[in-house]
Amino acid sequence: MDFIFDFNRTSLHMPTIRFSDILEIFIIAFLVYHILVWARNTRLWSLLKGVIVILVFILVCALFNMSTILWIVERVFSIAIIAIVVILQPELRKALEELGRKNFFSNVLALGDNKSEGRFSDKTLNEIVRACVEMSKVRTGALIVIEQNHPLTEYERTGIDVDAIVTSQLLINIFEHNTPLHDGAVIVRGDRVTSATCYLPLSDNMGIGKELGTRHRAGIGASEATDAFVIIVSEETGKISVAYEGELERALDSDRLRERLRVLQDKHEEEAPIRYFARKAKVKK
Repeated sequence: MDFIFDFNRTSLHMPTIRFSDILEIFIIAFLVYHILVWARNTRLWSLLKGVIVILVFILVCALFNMSTILWIVERVFSIAIIAIVVILQPELRKALEELGRKNFFSNVLALGDNKSEGRFSDKTLNEIVRACVEMSKVRTGALIVIEQNHPLTEYERTGIDVDAIVTSQLLINIFEHNTPLHDGAVIVRGDRVTSATCYLPLSDNMGIGKELGTRHRAGIGASEATDAFVIIVSEETGKISVAYEGELERALDSDRLRERLRVLQDKHEEEAPIRYFARKAKVKK
């Protein structure tokens, strides 16, 4: 009986689980999961495995009360944290940039009214597809970056201003071998080619195949650093690939490329009414 009374008294003092506690658990699990997914394709993944080995070693030292080693670990810990931040500075910067690109409020607030410029016409779509198919046939390497919500101004500055209507012949002439503009990327905003010979950031994704060259790595890097849609034509194989949100889709034919561009075009059309009403609300203010 005493055991039952003790159990009842203990149960009465058990902490109650609130809704906020459950919410906290889900938030922490969500964050940990996404950090691990993000880290898997970066240098942080290898570092995490090394950290786990070190933590196991420290745990063993603590179990056997190795005071000298534990004293050294305690002194080195703060320096190690700073060293990790310095070593992983590019990955951390990329993660923060990616977080900043998430459009949590942009659809409602329409912070960038110039986003409507990003929509391209059916004519531009067909001209891009035609140019890519023609370059694919003769294995002419190409790198075409289609701007969306994230401005590509910093990459435009690395190239040469073109400011011309998008046509298949213009794109083919730009990427033709031994021409002054064939090296680097072309940036497309709406229905115009804004710049050529632009330099793009190279992806450091460790999951990219060794058979892919600098052009593909630059295309994936641009899609990781921005929300741009990148089309790559391989000079070695003539295959057409697209990079979007850090993912690469390879060996597209003309129909599949047109389909991908159509999805991109429809996305702009869906966002247009929201931006319109947001602009109206802004005017009323």
